[in-house]
Amino acid sequence: MRETGDPREDGIEAFGYRQELKRSLNFTDLLVYGLIFMVPIAPFGIFGSVFQASGGMVVLAYLVGAVGMAFTAASYAQMSRAFPVAGSVYTYAGRGVAQPVGFLAGWMVLLDYVLVPGLLYLISGVAMNSILPAVPVWAWVAVFVVLNTVVNYFGIETTARINKVMLVAELIVLAIFLVVGVVALANGAGRGFALTPLYDSSTFSLGLVFGAVSIAVLSFLGFDGISTLAEENRDSARSVGRAMIAALAVAGLLFVVQTWVAALLVPDPQRLIAEGDAGGTAFYDAAAVAGGAWLSTLTAVATAVAWGFANSLVAQAATSRLLFAMARDRQLPAFLRRVHPRRRVPVNATLLVAVLSLVLGIYMSTREDGITLMSTLVNFGALSAFLVLHVSVVVHYMIRRRSRDYWRHLAVPVIGFLILAYVVVNAQVAAQTLGFVWLVLGIVVLVVLLATGRRPTMAVPSES
Repeated sequence: MRETGDPREDGIEAFGYRQELKRSLNFTDLLVYGLIFMVPIAPFGIFGSVFQASGGMVVLAYLVGAVGMAFTAASYAQMSRAFPVAGSVYTYAGRGVAQPVGFLAGWMVLLDYVLVPGLLYLISGVAMNSILPAVPVWAWVAVFVVLNTVVNYFGIETTARINKVMLVAELIVLAIFLVVGVVALANGAGRGFALTPLYDSSTFSLGLVFGAVSIAVLSFLGFDGISTLAEENRDSARSVGRAMIAALAVAGLLFVVQTWVAALLVPDPQRLIAEGDAGGTAFYDAAAVAGGAWLSTLTAVATAVAWGFANSLVAQAATSRLLFAMARDRQLPAFLRRVHPRRRVPVNATLLVAVLSLVLGIYMSTREDGITLMSTLVNFGALSAFLVLHVSVVVHYMIRRRSRDYWRHLAVPVIGFLILAYVVVNAQVAAQTLGFVWLVLGIVVLVVLLATGRRPTMAVPSES
């Protein structure tokens, strides 16, 4: 039963909306959704890149990323409780600060949400193509897009049920790798048990580590997607924030453990640092050291399925909810706000995400730098939006509501902002350049919307 008594938790009518989406998700559904979105085995696919960028201190990069995301999750928890409606950071910044700020925050996070399904399909297509070369990458992309679109069309309950099955499957594969890997290390394989994946004095520097964090953070993106399901959550509004924090904690622990074991099994660490992982097979090579070809193939197939089906399934769902929320406020074309009368899902937004993912995935599969380019843009868009989120907490709680909770409403968002700002500064120049171009384009769109009278009324319930 939902908790009542606070207008911010009793329904979206207090915010000027009708309840159109179906409330059918509980805390467990939200937690599973967040874990699937982050992918418990996410490091499998980008392990080599993070290892090289961190000078081998891949565990430290993931720990720093987890800490930074923990502060961000705490800020999300505060804002999701204050504004339990779909739209994520677009809603929180728009109502917590001002509507134009909300639009720009939503515009920047769109760079993450709209591109990430295409990126996931592309990575999975490349992985499957390496196993079955006769089937081209673009064909795998098309298969995954169609499959996920059909599942999402049938409603959020169908997506939630499949999420649970996929999560169990991923955890089984991860458990197999960890058991085989630890046994192999105990028997003398790799470099044995060592602390170098956490700290290596010969290569350590703050700039190096934070540069690696800007890549590793891709594995953490997804916990924030839980906030897009606020209008489909049947429990208290607090469940959204709790689910985000819990998902991040579980995923962070899994990331640290698996990358530590893999880092100790890397066949040639110095070569990987010097030459990188162009083929994206560093983790699978480490798995081969531990268990042979069968474990290498198992981890590769698991990565393809996890990224191309499970993760992209929830990414498509989250993106469609963000488009729906912005269209409902007249910030995007009106056709995106259409909800299927029986299935209660934003059907047009779901189909648009599918088309964009298909086009982007196929186009980027023709570029040698496709995965790298899309990854940097996704990360930059997400981190930029997270910076605005932290500002929103301070403005809404400390300035408007004059909160005396200085830890949650001042210290946490300020610390989170500083950590992420340092990561953005140390991100790749290409990501910074293209990200700022996207921001400028968003400013132009905002000016046009305001000039044509399409500024939404973002109602906020009375504080009484």
